[in-house]
Amino acid sequence: MPNLKSVLIGLGAAIALTGPAGAETLRLTHNTSDATTWHKGSERFADLLEEATEGEMEVRVFPNAELAGGDQMKQSEMVGRGAIDFVVTSAINVTPLVPEMAVFSLPYLYADYAEVDATTDGAPGERMAEIMADKGIVVLAWGENGFREVTNSVRPITSPEDLKGLKMRVAGPMYIDVMNALGANPQQMQWTETFSALQQGVVDGQENPIGAVIVPQRVYEVQKYITPWHYSYDPIFLGVSQAKWDGWDEETRAKVQAAATEAMAFQKEETRRATDEGLARLREEGMEVYEPTPEEIQAFRDATKDPFDLWAGKVGPEIVTLFQDTIDGAGN
Repeated sequence: MPNLKSVLIGLGAAIALTGPAGAETLRLTHNTSDATTWHKGSERFADLLEEATEGEMEVRVFPNAELAGGDQMKQSEMVGRGAIDFVVTSAINVTPLVPEMAVFSLPYLYADYAEVDATTDGAPGERMAEIMADKGIVVLAWGENGFREVTNSVRPITSPEDLKGLKMRVAGPMYIDVMNALGANPQQMQWTETFSALQQGVVDGQENPIGAVIVPQRVYEVQKYITPWHYSYDPIFLGVSQAKWDGWDEETRAKVQAAATEAMAFQKEETRRATDEGLARLREEGMEVYEPTPEEIQAFRDATKDPFDLWAGKVGPEIVTLFQDTIDGAGN
Protein backbone atom coordinates (compact mmCIF):
# COMPACT_ATOMS: atom_id res chain seq x y z
CA MET A 1 0.00 0.00 0.00
CA PRO A 2 1.54 3.37 -0.98
CA ASN A 3 2.48 5.70 1.85
CA LEU A 4 0.96 9.16 2.30
CA LYS A 5 4.04 10.92 0.93
CA SER A 6 3.96 9.06 -2.40
CA VAL A 7 0.22 9.68 -2.74
CA LEU A 8 0.73 13.43 -2.22
CA ILE A 9 3.60 13.52 -4.74
CA GLY A 10 1.43 11.73 -7.33
CA LEU A 11 -1.47 14.08 -6.70
CA GLY A 12 0.80 17.08 -7.12
CA ALA A 13 2.07 15.76 -10.46
CA ALA A 14 -1.47 15.24 -11.69
CA ILE A 15 -2.43 18.79 -10.75
CA ALA A 16 0.65 20.13 -12.54
CA LEU A 17 -0.32 18.28 -15.72
CA THR A 18 -3.80 19.76 -15.76
CA GLY A 19 -2.51 23.34 -15.51
CA PRO A 20 -3.33 26.12 -13.06
CA ALA A 21 -6.38 25.73 -10.86
CA GLY A 22 -9.39 27.30 -12.54
CA ALA A 23 -7.76 27.40 -15.99
CA GLU A 24 -10.30 28.04 -18.75
CA THR A 25 -10.21 25.62 -21.68
CA LEU A 26 -11.60 27.08 -24.90
CA ARG A 27 -12.28 25.46 -28.26
CA LEU A 28 -11.36 26.89 -31.68
CA THR A 29 -12.66 25.39 -34.93
CA HIS A 30 -11.42 25.98 -38.48
CA ASN A 31 -12.09 24.55 -41.95
CA THR A 32 -8.85 23.05 -43.18
CA SER A 33 -6.19 20.50 -42.27
CA ASP A 34 -3.34 20.94 -39.80
CA ALA A 35 -0.91 21.53 -42.72
CA THR A 36 -2.36 24.93 -43.65
CA THR A 37 -1.70 28.53 -42.67
CA TRP A 38 -5.20 28.55 -41.17
CA HIS A 39 -3.97 26.00 -38.63
CA LYS A 40 -0.64 27.74 -38.11
CA GLY A 41 -2.43 31.00 -37.31
CA SER A 42 -4.84 29.23 -34.98
CA GLU A 43 -2.02 27.53 -33.09
CA ARG A 44 -0.11 30.81 -32.86
CA PHE A 45 -3.19 32.40 -31.29
CA ALA A 46 -3.46 29.54 -28.79
CA ASP A 47 0.21 29.87 -27.83
CA LEU A 48 0.07 33.66 -27.49
CA LEU A 49 -3.06 33.60 -25.36
CA GLU A 50 -1.75 30.89 -23.05
CA GLU A 51 1.47 32.87 -22.62
CA ALA A 52 -0.34 36.18 -22.02
CA THR A 53 -2.59 34.62 -19.36
CA GLU A 54 0.19 32.54 -17.77
CA GLY A 55 -1.73 29.37 -18.53
CA GLU A 56 -5.07 30.55 -17.21
CA MET A 57 -6.59 30.30 -20.70
CA GLU A 58 -5.94 27.28 -22.91
CA VAL A 59 -7.20 27.08 -26.51
CA ARG A 60 -7.65 23.69 -28.14
CA VAL A 61 -7.58 23.86 -31.95
CA PHE A 62 -9.84 21.55 -33.97
CA PRO A 63 -9.10 21.41 -37.76
CA ASN A 64 -11.32 20.16 -40.59
CA ALA A 65 -14.49 21.59 -38.98
CA GLU A 66 -14.46 18.58 -36.62
CA LEU A 67 -16.66 20.27 -34.03
CA ALA A 68 -19.33 20.89 -36.66
CA GLY A 69 -19.26 17.37 -38.05
CA GLY A 70 -17.17 18.51 -41.02
CA ASP A 71 -19.73 21.18 -41.99
CA GLN A 72 -17.65 24.32 -42.60
CA MET A 73 -20.77 26.44 -43.10
CA LYS A 74 -22.20 25.44 -39.72
CA GLN A 75 -19.22 26.50 -37.61
CA SER A 76 -20.03 30.20 -37.45
CA GLU A 77 -23.64 29.55 -36.54
CA MET A 78 -22.42 27.38 -33.64
CA VAL A 79 -20.05 30.13 -32.47
CA GLY A 80 -22.85 32.68 -32.78
CA ARG A 81 -25.01 30.75 -30.34
CA GLY A 82 -22.12 30.00 -28.00
CA ALA A 83 -21.72 26.26 -28.70
CA ILE A 84 -18.08 26.82 -29.78
CA ASP A 85 -15.81 29.57 -28.44
CA PHE A 86 -13.66 30.61 -31.41
CA VAL A 87 -13.76 30.19 -35.18
CA VAL A 88 -11.25 30.80 -37.95
CA THR A 89 -13.20 30.77 -41.19
CA SER A 90 -13.44 32.62 -44.48
CA ALA A 91 -15.89 35.29 -45.50
CA ILE A 92 -17.41 33.15 -48.24
CA ASN A 93 -18.13 30.37 -45.75
CA VAL A 94 -20.37 32.56 -43.60
CA THR A 95 -22.51 33.89 -46.48
CA PRO A 96 -25.39 31.48 -45.68
CA LEU A 97 -25.54 33.16 -42.25
CA VAL A 98 -24.45 36.66 -43.32
CA PRO A 99 -24.97 37.29 -47.08
CA GLU A 100 -23.24 40.68 -46.81
CA MET A 101 -19.90 38.94 -46.28
CA ALA A 102 -19.95 37.97 -49.96
CA VAL A 103 -18.82 41.53 -50.72
CA PHE A 104 -15.17 40.57 -50.20
CA SER A 105 -15.41 37.89 -52.89
CA LEU A 106 -17.31 39.72 -55.64
CA PRO A 107 -15.67 38.76 -58.95
CA TYR A 108 -12.75 41.00 -59.85
CA LEU A 109 -13.45 43.51 -57.08
CA TYR A 110 -9.75 43.72 -56.17
CA ALA A 111 -6.64 44.19 -58.29
CA ASP A 112 -3.95 43.68 -55.64
CA TYR A 113 -3.09 43.28 -51.96
CA ALA A 114 -2.96 47.03 -51.34
CA GLU A 115 -6.64 47.27 -52.20
CA VAL A 116 -7.43 44.24 -50.04
CA ASP A 117 -5.61 45.68 -47.02
CA ALA A 118 -7.31 49.05 -47.43
CA THR A 119 -10.68 47.32 -46.89
CA THR A 120 -9.83 44.82 -44.14
CA ASP A 121 -7.82 47.42 -42.20
CA GLY A 122 -10.26 50.28 -42.79
CA ALA A 123 -13.90 51.27 -42.62
CA PRO A 124 -15.17 48.32 -44.71
CA GLY A 125 -13.63 45.80 -42.31
CA GLU A 126 -15.14 47.64 -39.37
CA ARG A 127 -18.56 47.67 -41.06
CA MET A 128 -18.45 43.93 -41.67
CA ALA A 129 -17.43 43.32 -38.05
CA GLU A 130 -20.52 45.27 -36.97
CA ILE A 131 -22.71 43.05 -39.13
CA MET A 132 -21.09 39.88 -37.74
CA ALA A 133 -21.71 41.15 -34.18
CA ASP A 134 -25.44 41.11 -34.94
CA LYS A 135 -25.05 37.35 -35.44
CA GLY A 136 -23.33 36.85 -32.10
CA ILE A 137 -19.73 36.80 -33.36
CA VAL A 138 -17.02 39.30 -32.42
CA VAL A 139 -14.49 39.62 -35.26
CA LEU A 140 -11.13 39.96 -33.53
CA ALA A 141 -8.80 40.13 -36.54
CA TRP A 142 -8.65 39.54 -40.29
CA GLY A 143 -6.32 37.01 -41.85
CA GLU A 144 -6.02 35.70 -45.38
CA ASN A 145 -7.21 32.82 -47.50
CA GLY A 146 -6.21 34.75 -50.62
CA PHE A 147 -6.99 35.18 -54.30
CA ARG A 148 -8.80 32.12 -55.54
CA GLU A 149 -7.26 30.42 -58.60
CA VAL A 150 -8.85 27.78 -60.80
CA THR A 151 -7.53 24.23 -61.29
CA ASN A 152 -8.81 21.21 -63.17
CA SER A 153 -7.75 17.86 -64.56
CA VAL A 154 -9.19 18.19 -68.10
CA ARG A 155 -7.61 21.10 -70.01
CA PRO A 156 -5.87 24.47 -69.65
CA ILE A 157 -8.29 27.32 -68.89
CA THR A 158 -7.40 30.30 -71.06
CA SER A 159 -10.87 31.77 -71.66
CA PRO A 160 -14.43 31.49 -70.32
CA GLU A 161 -15.20 28.98 -73.07
CA ASP A 162 -12.68 26.54 -71.56
CA LEU A 163 -14.85 26.21 -68.44
CA LYS A 164 -17.94 25.11 -70.36
CA GLY A 165 -19.18 21.74 -69.14
CA LEU A 166 -16.53 21.27 -66.45
CA LYS A 167 -17.78 19.94 -63.11
CA MET A 168 -16.39 22.47 -60.64
CA ARG A 169 -16.40 22.15 -56.87
CA VAL A 170 -17.34 25.45 -55.23
CA ALA A 171 -17.46 26.64 -51.63
CA GLY A 172 -20.59 28.76 -51.50
CA PRO A 173 -23.71 30.10 -53.23
CA MET A 174 -22.06 33.08 -54.93
CA TYR A 175 -19.56 30.84 -56.67
CA ILE A 176 -22.40 28.69 -57.98
CA ASP A 177 -23.72 31.74 -59.83
CA VAL A 178 -20.22 32.66 -61.07
CA MET A 179 -19.56 29.18 -62.45
CA ASN A 180 -22.99 29.02 -64.06
CA ALA A 181 -22.25 32.32 -65.81
CA LEU A 182 -19.02 30.81 -67.13
CA GLY A 183 -20.82 27.73 -68.46
CA ALA A 184 -19.41 25.30 -65.88
CA ASN A 185 -21.38 22.78 -63.84
CA PRO A 186 -20.88 23.93 -60.21
CA GLN A 187 -21.21 21.55 -57.29
CA GLN A 188 -21.14 22.93 -53.76
CA MET A 189 -19.15 20.60 -51.53
CA GLN A 190 -17.47 20.57 -48.13
CA TRP A 191 -13.70 20.92 -48.36
CA THR A 192 -13.24 17.69 -46.39
CA GLU A 193 -14.95 15.82 -49.26
CA THR A 194 -13.22 17.64 -52.13
CA PHE A 195 -9.86 15.87 -52.44
CA SER A 196 -11.45 12.44 -52.84
CA ALA A 197 -14.05 13.90 -55.25
CA LEU A 198 -11.24 15.27 -57.42
CA GLN A 199 -9.32 12.03 -57.14
CA GLN A 200 -12.31 9.93 -58.20
CA GLY A 201 -13.44 12.28 -60.98
CA VAL A 202 -16.70 13.20 -59.28
CA VAL A 203 -15.67 16.79 -60.06
CA ASP A 204 -13.15 17.98 -62.65
CA GLY A 205 -11.80 21.02 -60.84
CA GLN A 206 -11.99 23.52 -58.04
CA GLU A 207 -10.91 27.06 -57.17
CA ASN A 208 -8.92 28.06 -54.11
CA PRO A 209 -5.94 30.17 -53.03
CA ILE A 210 -2.48 28.81 -53.74
CA GLY A 211 -0.63 29.48 -50.49
CA ALA A 212 -3.42 28.75 -48.04
CA VAL A 213 -4.99 25.69 -49.70
CA ILE A 214 -3.71 24.40 -53.07
CA VAL A 215 -0.10 23.78 -52.00
CA PRO A 216 -0.52 22.64 -48.37
CA GLN A 217 -3.55 20.48 -49.20
CA ARG A 218 -1.58 18.88 -52.06
CA VAL A 219 -4.24 19.63 -54.67
CA TYR A 220 -1.51 19.19 -57.31
CA GLU A 221 -1.69 15.43 -56.72
CA VAL A 222 -5.17 15.29 -58.27
CA GLN A 223 -5.15 18.31 -60.65
CA LYS A 224 -3.09 18.90 -63.79
CA TYR A 225 -3.84 22.52 -64.80
CA ILE A 226 -3.92 25.83 -62.94
CA THR A 227 -4.80 29.32 -64.15
CA PRO A 228 -3.94 32.14 -61.73
CA TRP A 229 -6.81 34.43 -62.76
CA HIS A 230 -7.21 36.20 -59.38
CA TYR A 231 -10.96 36.31 -59.94
CA SER A 232 -12.07 36.44 -56.33
CA TYR A 233 -10.49 37.27 -53.00
CA ASP A 234 -11.34 35.55 -49.74
CA PRO A 235 -10.26 36.85 -46.32
CA ILE A 236 -10.45 34.76 -43.18
CA PHE A 237 -11.18 36.08 -39.73
CA LEU A 238 -10.70 34.98 -36.14
CA GLY A 239 -13.97 35.40 -34.29
CA VAL A 240 -15.20 34.70 -30.77
CA SER A 241 -18.65 34.04 -29.41
CA GLN A 242 -20.28 37.28 -28.24
CA ALA A 243 -21.54 35.47 -25.14
CA LYS A 244 -18.01 34.38 -24.26
CA TRP A 245 -16.61 37.86 -24.97
CA ASP A 246 -19.23 39.52 -22.77
CA GLY A 247 -18.27 37.26 -19.88
CA TRP A 248 -14.65 38.44 -19.74
CA ASP A 249 -13.37 41.53 -17.96
CA GLU A 250 -11.56 44.30 -19.84
CA GLU A 251 -8.09 42.97 -19.02
CA THR A 252 -8.94 39.53 -20.39
CA ARG A 253 -10.50 41.00 -23.51
CA ALA A 254 -7.36 43.04 -24.13
CA LYS A 255 -5.20 39.90 -23.92
CA VAL A 256 -7.49 37.97 -26.28
CA GLN A 257 -7.55 40.85 -28.75
CA ALA A 258 -3.77 41.30 -28.72
CA ALA A 259 -3.18 37.58 -29.26
CA ALA A 260 -5.68 37.51 -32.13
CA THR A 261 -4.20 40.55 -33.85
CA GLU A 262 -0.66 39.18 -33.70
CA ALA A 263 -1.70 35.67 -34.74
CA MET A 264 -3.65 36.80 -37.80
CA ALA A 265 -0.86 39.16 -38.88
CA PHE A 266 1.46 36.14 -38.74
CA GLN A 267 -1.06 34.01 -40.64
CA LYS A 268 -1.44 36.61 -43.40
CA GLU A 269 2.34 36.95 -43.76
CA GLU A 270 2.77 33.18 -43.96
CA THR A 271 -0.01 32.89 -46.56
CA ARG A 272 1.45 35.58 -48.80
CA ARG A 273 4.92 34.07 -48.56
CA ALA A 274 3.54 30.65 -49.49
CA THR A 275 1.58 32.18 -52.36
CA ASP A 276 4.67 33.98 -53.72
CA GLU A 277 6.54 30.69 -53.78
CA GLY A 278 3.54 28.61 -54.85
CA LEU A 279 3.54 28.68 -58.65
CA ALA A 280 7.16 27.55 -58.82
CA ARG A 281 6.33 24.72 -56.42
CA LEU A 282 3.30 23.69 -58.49
CA ARG A 283 5.40 23.61 -61.65
CA GLU A 284 7.92 21.40 -59.84
CA GLU A 285 5.07 19.08 -58.88
CA GLY A 286 4.06 18.74 -62.53
CA MET A 287 1.17 21.15 -62.88
CA GLU A 288 0.81 23.14 -66.10
CA VAL A 289 0.49 26.85 -65.29
CA TYR A 290 -1.29 29.21 -67.69
CA GLU A 291 -0.90 32.89 -66.80
CA PRO A 292 -3.60 34.94 -68.57
CA THR A 293 -2.86 38.22 -70.34
CA PRO A 294 -4.67 41.41 -69.25
CA GLU A 295 -6.97 41.02 -72.26
CA GLU A 296 -7.84 37.47 -71.25
CA ILE A 297 -8.51 38.58 -67.67
CA GLN A 298 -10.88 41.20 -69.06
CA ALA A 299 -12.80 38.46 -70.85
CA PHE A 300 -13.30 36.63 -67.54
CA ARG A 301 -14.31 39.92 -65.88
CA ASP A 302 -16.89 40.60 -68.60
CA ALA A 303 -18.26 37.06 -68.33
CA THR A 304 -18.79 37.39 -64.56
CA LYS A 305 -20.50 40.80 -64.60
CA ASP A 306 -24.01 39.36 -64.13
CA PRO A 307 -23.15 37.45 -60.92
CA PHE A 308 -21.26 40.53 -59.70
CA ASP A 309 -24.39 42.64 -60.14
CA LEU A 310 -26.64 39.96 -58.64
CA TRP A 311 -24.56 39.60 -55.49
CA ALA A 312 -23.87 43.31 -55.20
CA GLY A 313 -27.66 43.61 -54.92
CA LYS A 314 -27.78 40.97 -52.17
CA VAL A 315 -24.94 42.63 -50.29
CA GLY A 316 -26.50 46.06 -50.58
CA PRO A 317 -25.42 49.18 -52.51
CA GLU A 318 -24.27 51.03 -49.38
CA ILE A 319 -21.75 48.32 -48.51
CA VAL A 320 -20.56 47.82 -52.10
CA THR A 321 -20.04 51.57 -52.48
CA LEU A 322 -18.07 51.70 -49.23
CA PHE A 323 -15.76 48.97 -50.53
CA GLN A 324 -15.39 50.48 -53.99
CA ASP A 325 -14.66 53.97 -52.64
CA THR A 326 -12.04 52.56 -50.28
CA ILE A 327 -10.44 50.58 -53.10
CA ASP A 328 -10.41 53.65 -55.35
CA GLY A 329 -8.58 55.55 -52.60
CA ALA A 330 -6.01 52.82 -51.99
CA GLY A 331 -3.81 53.97 -54.88
CA ASN A 332 -3.81 57.63 -53.82
